[in-house]
Amino acid sequence: MSDPQVVAVKVIAVTGASRGIGSGIVEELAKRGHTVGCLSRKGQGAEDREITGNLINLTCDMEDEGQIAAAIDALADHAGRVDALINNAGLHLEGPSAQFSKADFERVLSTNITGPFLACRAAYPHMVANGGGLIINIGSFFDRLGAKRNLAYNCSKTALGSMTRTLAVEWARDKIRVLDLAPGFVATDLNAEHMAKDSFKEFVRRRIPVGHTASIDEVARLVAMLVAEDLPSLTGETIFMDGGQNINQ
Repeated sequence: MSDPQVVAVKVIAVTGASRGIGSGIVEELAKRGHTVGCLSRKGQGAEDREITGNLINLTCDMEDEGQIAAAIDALADHAGRVDALINNAGLHLEGPSAQFSKADFERVLSTNITGPFLACRAAYPHMVANGGGLIINIGSFFDRLGAKRNLAYNCSKTALGSMTRTLAVEWARDKIRVLDLAPGFVATDLNAEHMAKDSFKEFVRRRIPVGHTASIDEVARLVAMLVAEDLPSLTGETIFMDGGQNINQ
């Protein structure tokens, strides 16, 4: 009888692996013994933390169709397969909708929805060859909100949830599960100054029932848990991780 505590080592591609949530996910997966393909623009792996483990650093600009396909194929060639894909890379540009440029709008959508689609498409044949796989798209609770000054970002994350549902249904026959993990506010080095403001702290106390924002570690551990567990019926869902903010009335 197999030991339920023993987790099978998997080959996992993580986009946007250089900083923030991405590097946190890489660290957690590597710590658990998985082989992790670290996909980023520079192709140099994590820039904001020291990570040890079986890491494969690959150059991947999420606005470049050729680089996305080449990075996924290179990981499969190097490690022998691709078991999971974590679509984490994203771009957040904000501004008043009436003045928001077409170029910025298209750039956000290109990075946040077209890029993940291309990564899913590139990973598909490798997962089919394995007899199945898992895709986790890192969305946002903004897909449920009418957050002003965030039109492009909101649209992209809503589209990511729709893509998740569509691929989950279409690829279920191939035993490929697709999930959308949608965090709320997450504390990172990029937003630390804003989150330190008294006005934001008061907002958190008023609007987030658990009384605090999520940590990178929480998101990374949930990703690692979903990768580790064999849950065939869990697919197509958006899992919100926002401390209850989006349901708080």
